[in-house]
Amino acid sequence: MEYSIVFESILLIGFMIFIGLILAYITPLNDNTKQTYTNIIVNVAMPCIILTSIFKVDINHNILQNIILVFALSLLINLLGIGLGWILATIFYPDKTFQREIALLSGLGNTGFIGIPLCATLLGPEGALYAAIFDAGVDLVIWTVGVMILKKSTSFSLSSLKTMINIPTIAIVLGLIFAFINYRPPEIFVSLTSQLAALASPLAMFYIGLLIMSISKTQFYSVKSKIVIPTVIKLVGLPFVVFILIVLLNLDGMISKALLIQAMMPVLTLASILFTKYDADDKFGAITTVISTVISLISIPLILFLFTKFNYF
Repeated sequence: MEYSIVFESILLIGFMIFIGLILAYITPLNDNTKQTYTNIIVNVAMPCIILTSIFKVDINHNILQNIILVFALSLLINLLGIGLGWILATIFYPDKTFQREIALLSGLGNTGFIGIPLCATLLGPEGALYAAIFDAGVDLVIWTVGVMILKKSTSFSLSSLKTMINIPTIAIVLGLIFAFINYRPPEIFVSLTSQLAALASPLAMFYIGLLIMSISKTQFYSVKSKIVIPTVIKLVGLPFVVFILIVLLNLDGMISKALLIQAMMPVLTLASILFTKYDADDKFGAITTVISTVISLISIPLILFLFTKFNYF
């Protein structure tokens, strides 16, 4: 992989976040703005990225096996991240302050808003497909293990299952069905999904820029020491854990690249929304998302550069 492509992609993300900062002065982030951005990104742009990735890839028996493998590894990687976060939070915060939040933020990354578009840019349609499958694994962990942790319950309810049935998940299922039966939609539909998919990355970065401007200094200083654990695990620890897994399992090149990129993603953008829903600290979630995203603009290219130099990427 050309390192210049990686650097250019991350630089573009940085510029788009900066545009979001400018937009924040024009239209400050409020509940309505937040809802509009997340609805367009999650319910329009992300499903279109998934569908256009599937339409551009020839799904054969080998690809199908890879999809199953990526989904299983996604579950494992996310659970490892949550486990690491929980252990460190227990050690450093024995009073249980923010333990639930730290654990989830350590394992759940922004694999949808940033990961899928970045994989599409760097790896092409097949890489984007694996990235989408990885993100489906993140969704499953969020609405099962994540909900159980936030609710302090080990039970799994029907309502938790319903939350997993969302438009991106439906897009993955429908796209794979189309691929398995070798059905290609009319060209106008393929063109439409391709153009709408291009909305995902800019809108997600604008949203993060808006989110940055919505956080006060007082809110930041109140939780700044607790940001360290999830940020370090998510941006540094988890990528190297995934690298070890890749080496041990001797994975296919495209799969290994998609897994590494997804493991490097900053903290889940929707963390604050998830925490609000289950009475956790939503400001802590938002601040950790913002800080880890800004740091990831440096950490992602550095780690990719390191792996590239040693011929592991």
